[in-house]
Amino acid sequence: MERLEREYARLCAAAGAAPQEAVLRSLRELPGPRGRLDLAGHSLSLQTRCPGPAVPGAAPCEEGALLLHGLCSNTTVKSLDLKGNNLRTEGAEALGKLLRQNKSIRSLTLEWNSLGLWEEGFSFFCQGLRANNCLQQLDLRNNQINHQGAGELAMALTQNASLQELDLRWNNIGLLGGRALLNCLHSNKTLKRLELAGNNVPGDILKAVEQALDHNQDREAILSEAQNQVNILSKEVLSLKDEKNKQFMDFVDTVDKQKEEKARSERTSAARVSQLQEALDEQYSIMNSLKTKLQMTEAALALSEQKVHNLGELLNAMKQEQNSVAECHFKQLQQQKQESADREGKLLHDLSAADEKNLLLRNQVDELERKCKVQQDQLFQVKQDLTSTTAELKLRAVQAEERLEMEKRRFKQSLEDVESLRVKEVDRMTQHMEASEHSMQNRIQRLEAIRISLEEELSQVKAAALSERGQAEEELMKVRSQARLEEQQRLEHLKEKLRLMTESRDEAQNCCLKQKEMVAEAQAKAKQLSLYADGLRRRLDELQQDLDSKEEEKVAELNKVKVELQEQIGHLEAERAAQDGLREKIAALERQLKALSSNHREVLLDKEGEISLLLEKLRMKEAEISRMREEEAQRASFLQNAIMVYVQGSALGAHSSRR
Repeated sequence: MERLEREYARLCAAAGAAPQEAVLRSLRELPGPRGRLDLAGHSLSLQTRCPGPAVPGAAPCEEGALLLHGLCSNTTVKSLDLKGNNLRTEGAEALGKLLRQNKSIRSLTLEWNSLGLWEEGFSFFCQGLRANNCLQQLDLRNNQINHQGAGELAMALTQNASLQELDLRWNNIGLLGGRALLNCLHSNKTLKRLELAGNNVPGDILKAVEQALDHNQDREAILSEAQNQVNILSKEVLSLKDEKNKQFMDFVDTVDKQKEEKARSERTSAARVSQLQEALDEQYSIMNSLKTKLQMTEAALALSEQKVHNLGELLNAMKQEQNSVAECHFKQLQQQKQESADREGKLLHDLSAADEKNLLLRNQVDELERKCKVQQDQLFQVKQDLTSTTAELKLRAVQAEERLEMEKRRFKQSLEDVESLRVKEVDRMTQHMEASEHSMQNRIQRLEAIRISLEEELSQVKAAALSERGQAEEELMKVRSQARLEEQQRLEHLKEKLRLMTESRDEAQNCCLKQKEMVAEAQAKAKQLSLYADGLRRRLDELQQDLDSKEEEKVAELNKVKVELQEQIGHLEAERAAQDGLREKIAALERQLKALSSNHREVLLDKEGEISLLLEKLRMKEAEISRMREEEAQRASFLQNAIMVYVQGSALGAHSSRR
């Protein structure tokens, strides 16, 4: 305010007038940026001339005009009250200049100033109001404005876009002025309040004015709401942009992190897959080696089975031979029985004959008794020989049984050794596969050696049995020949011979039974061998099952690993799908942002077009104003010349009349 005061004092000094104390006091009392300058009732002199002689055509030195000129560049005064200051033409012109240049005054009160009486000054005031774009409230009560002034004011309002309240009460506007103001409201869309009381304006025009003002108020409310919505939307768009940028940056960070995690997981999965592949290759190699070993063992088992089958066939052949031999012996015994029966019949017939000749042969009894004793001794010797042969056969059978038992023990011991070796090898199989393979080979060689030794021993036993059977058959043939010779020689002692033959028959039957028992033992041995072979097969089956179970466990582990890899791949695919969805969302948001930006650009282009149109209109109005100013200047010059001519003419007439 000190600056404004200094400016007012400078202008007054330049004009040669003393500044009024009331004005200076009002300037000192001005408030801050939203201050109100109240000069109501100060009666600012607008016709006081500067001291000194009057100069024709000189401009009056007006303190109020100087004050208004000083306010043209002021930016702090928002409200100006000039009520009852007797403003005239130059004051109205100064007010028009103030309205054209000042951009801060929002409220102007000009009540009781009689501006309507000064048409030229009021037209300049209306031109300034037309060019003003910041004034919102204007009070022109009791200013004696007629219909012409109302027309000027209506023309100014058609171009003004900032005035919202206009008070024209207690003037002389009349019907024509009311119509002019009503017509200007068709183009003015900012005026919300227009007071026309006490102006002799018809009621229909007042109603039409009220309707137009209501329409302007509604339009202003709609525009304000639209502007608020636009501001809110712009703020929301900015906030959305910020949020989207933040979300996009967060998403980019998360995508980068996910990419890094994915790369890490891919590297770890690749390393794990390579390790698993190596483990699988090792397992496959181990499985292949085990398969080869199994094939070898199966081949060895097939060979052993073939050999066992061959041994079984040999045993069956031996059984068939023994059966055939037993049948032959049985047939021979039956023939011998038949022969003995025939002989007994003959002997009975002979006995009947001998009984008759018994009397004749009593003399020969002693000799026969002696011969019987000799024959008894011979029979005793034969019995001893038979007992010795049977004892030898029994000893040989016992020796053979002992040998078989020894072989069984050896075989069992070897089997136990093999079983222990197998258990040890099975325990060490997972750790030392090569050692187990070597031990299996050694085991197979040992089994083959044992099998070969068993086959050799079986062949030896068969040969011994065949030799013993041949010897027994030879001895039987000898006994039979001796018996036949004795029967031919000893026809007289048939009873004793029959008894001896029955005894020999019993002994032969016992021998046959013993041979059958030996055959049964051999069959039992063969069954035991077959059972042992079956046990070996079962063990091999168990080993095969263990291997199959291990293979199944490995396959299950591989399946688990595959399932885990598939799950990881599914998670990665789900993450990839989520990333694709986020990318699609980002693309949709970008499209929305592009659409919004395009809409904003279109709106901005429309606003720029409207601004350019308004600027063009302003240029046109300024051109019209300049033209009107030139015309007014020409009119003023014409009037001044006419007044000067009139004044000079009146002066000359007065001088002549005086003369």
